[in-house]
Amino acid sequence: MKRSAHAFSHTAGRLTVSGRLLPSFLIAGAQRCGTTSLYRVLAQHPLVLKPMFHKGIHYFDTAYGKGSSWYRAHFPLKATAHRLERRYGIRPLTFESSPYYLFHPLAAARIATDLPGVRLIVLVRDPVERAYSAHAHEVARGFETEPSFERAIELESYRLAGEAERLCADPLARSHAHRHHAYVARGQYAEQLARVESLVGRDRLHVIDSGRFFGTPEVVYDRMLEFLGLPRLGDPVFERHNARPRATDMPARVRRRLSAHFAPWDTQLAPWLGDPPSWRC
Repeated sequence: MKRSAHAFSHTAGRLTVSGRLLPSFLIAGAQRCGTTSLYRVLAQHPLVLKPMFHKGIHYFDTAYGKGSSWYRAHFPLKATAHRLERRYGIRPLTFESSPYYLFHPLAAARIATDLPGVRLIVLVRDPVERAYSAHAHEVARGFETEPSFERAIELESYRLAGEAERLCADPLARSHAHRHHAYVARGQYAEQLARVESLVGRDRLHVIDSGRFFGTPEVVYDRMLEFLGLPRLGDPVFERHNARPRATDMPARVRRRLSAHFAPWDTQLAPWLGDPPSWRC
C-alpha cells in the first residue's frame, strides 16, 4: 500500500514538474557515516524542505537514465517555498541525501552539470569503523553473502576490479559490487573529495567529521547552517539513527592492518576538516 501511494504521488509530481523545486544542497555521503541522522536534523529546520517520498533519490548514481523530470518530481512545489519565504523573509532550501554520490565515479560530474551552484555536504567517519559497519549493514540487507569481514575485504580488490571503468564506459550501467562491496575503497575519503572538488569547487563543499557531529552537535550544526546561509530557528533534537549493534568485535590484526592502510588518507583530510580527524587525535 505504501509503495502504491508513493507511485501515485510521484505520478502527480511529474504532472506538476514545472512548478517544482530542484535541490539547493545535497548530502552526498559517505555511507554509514551518520547521513540519516544529519538528514533528520536538517529536516527539522523550518526553512529546509525534504523530498516528498524518501531521503535518498539516487538520481545521479543509479537512476540517471530516468531523466530530469523524474528527478524533479520528487521535490516540493515552488508555491510551498514562496509561502515560507513570505512568512520568514528568507528563501527556503530543499535537499536530498544519497550517500553513494560521493563514491560513484560519474555522480559529481552529473551534479556539476545539472545543478550548477548546488552545495554538497559530506560526512566522514573513522574509515576502519565505517568499513566494519558497512559490511554488517550489507550482510543484514542481503547484499553481501560473505559473512566474514576479513574475507570480504580480502575479496574487495577482485570484486571491484574494472567496475569503476565499466560504469564510466556505460553511463546507464550499475555495479552491485561497486555499490555494496567497497568497504575499504569508500573510506579513502580524500581521494573522493578531490574528485568532487575538481568538478564543483571547494567553496561548495562542506565536510563534517561525524565523530564531532555526534560529540558536539550544536557546534557542528551551527557551522553547517552558516555554510548553507540559513539562520538558526529553533532547537533541533539530535538523535542517532540507523546505528547497528555489533555481534562480534573486529579482530585486532584486521584493525591494525586497516588503520595503517588509511593513515595517509586520513592525513589528507585535515585541510578539509580544519583539524586532524577525530579518530586520529
